[in-house]
Amino acid sequence: MSLQQKDLSQMLETAVAAARQAGRHAVKAMNHVKATRKNESELVTEADTQCQQIIIRQIREAYPNDGFIAEEGEKGKMFRQPPRGEPAVWWAIDPIDGTNNFAHGIPIFAVSIAALSEGEPVVGVVFQPAVDSMFTAFKGGEAHLNGKRIVAGDELVGPFTSVGLDSHFEEELPSWACDLIRESRFRNFGTTALHMAYVARGGLAAAVVCTPKLWDIAAGTVLVEAAGGITTDWKGRSLFPIDLDQYDGRSFQVLTANRKAHPRLVERMNA
Repeated sequence: MSLQQKDLSQMLETAVAAARQAGRHAVKAMNHVKATRKNESELVTEADTQCQQIIIRQIREAYPNDGFIAEEGEKGKMFRQPPRGEPAVWWAIDPIDGTNNFAHGIPIFAVSIAALSEGEPVVGVVFQPAVDSMFTAFKGGEAHLNGKRIVAGDELVGPFTSVGLDSHFEEELPSWACDLIRESRFRNFGTTALHMAYVARGGLAAAVVCTPKLWDIAAGTVLVEAAGGITTDWKGRSLFPIDLDQYDGRSFQVLTANRKAHPRLVERMNA
């Protein structure tokens, strides 16, 4: 049994409602944030867990047999609950993508929700609550921002082009990253989901992400592809499908870009 367009549309409506409710809660919670260290590079707040609970509760009401892979589990690990029905649908959730911003009172963060079927993201929602921007898409459909169609641009990297660049390079900064910094108006929003959403909108020509997890990129992948862009690993290989039954929280290396910029960036990054 495969998902039809009607099914995807209904799932998108559920994700939008859950994202909006969680986003509103996060904005209210910014006035009294308490952050703790989850690991050497990440913070977590009470609001992360609360927003995740809001999202899962709302999705479960509509889809009680679906599964979940979400960022905030016990003891700093991910939350995981396998699906019980057919077709096997997993929801990948990042309740507050950009927790470091959020914890420091910087209102640049997003709620990211995706539904995956047969190992591929098929529904994606990225909600930026501080400016009430709701990015939505499902596989085979258009990408939208607040109900209006968006498309990835066609700009190459240059002095008037913005490129999203991550801050978690594990080793010495690669020469191609230094080139991007010199040649473009590079940006770091502090949230992978928003980097991908703004590639879909055409605001960024590309974004390079070093260590995102599934919940960081699943919704953005749907948005970028529906907007006519491309999302791959740094070598230009497809990220999906993946075996969700075996996914253990591993990181990816992600390049997302418009169709004109993507092949040239892959070539430069692997020269």
